[in-house]
Amino acid sequence: MNQNQRHRPIRPLGKYDGVLVVDKPPGPTSHDVVARIKRHFKFDKVGHGGTLDPQATGVLVILIERGTKLSNRFIGSDKTYEGVMHLGVATDTQDAQGEVVSEGDWSHVTREDIEGQFRQFCGDMMQTPPMVSAAKKNGVPLYKLARKGKTVERDPKLIHIFEFVLVDFAPPRVSFHVSCTKGTYVRTLCTDIGENLGCGAHLAELRRTRSGDLKVEDALTMDVLGKLKKDELLDHIIPLHKFPV
Repeated sequence: MNQNQRHRPIRPLGKYDGVLVVDKPPGPTSHDVVARIKRHFKFDKVGHGGTLDPQATGVLVILIERGTKLSNRFIGSDKTYEGVMHLGVATDTQDAQGEVVSEGDWSHVTREDIEGQFRQFCGDMMQTPPMVSAAKKNGVPLYKLARKGKTVERDPKLIHIFEFVLVDFAPPRVSFHVSCTKGTYVRTLCTDIGENLGCGAHLAELRRTRSGDLKVEDALTMDVLGKLKKDELLDHIIPLHKFPV
């Protein structure tokens, strides 16, 4: 460290530096939401703290200006989801947006079967990222390779499922609650369970209700955000000092 660096004053935080909790609607990508907020409020820097699939809803952590430095903190945080698994239909993307690759009879599946599968998936496990995902192979997102019809070998990742609970059993739809570590693909859980049950399955709906300590109850919808003026946003930005290193 030279003399100038040692005595360089620390720039005070700006009033917009911080974190915003958004309730992402189905349809847009996480990048779309970031771009919309950046454009609407004319910020220099906007990022997010963990991707949601386009059709997924719920907590999307938006990082504003110097808040973007917290990206790794939120990407690495534990997550909680509410979801719906559809039995009897497997798709190439493991969710409702993909092409059907197989169909099976789900009539033999019982509530006890589902609860047993959920218990089996709790704890540490190795999970292989799906081809249609933002995970990267040699620096290239897997979904870009998938669009070209390529399938490549993926390294399994260690994940942990803290809680996997049946909420409603109305076959072929199964509603559930799951809490897990970063990097968990809930749609892969559904696909694996469908294979174990011998009927196939995919993720029909997904809503993230928590990311770290941030909850969907504290989130703003995109409709509300679109009506706010920049200064009005200050009431909703969580300042950086709330997230000590």
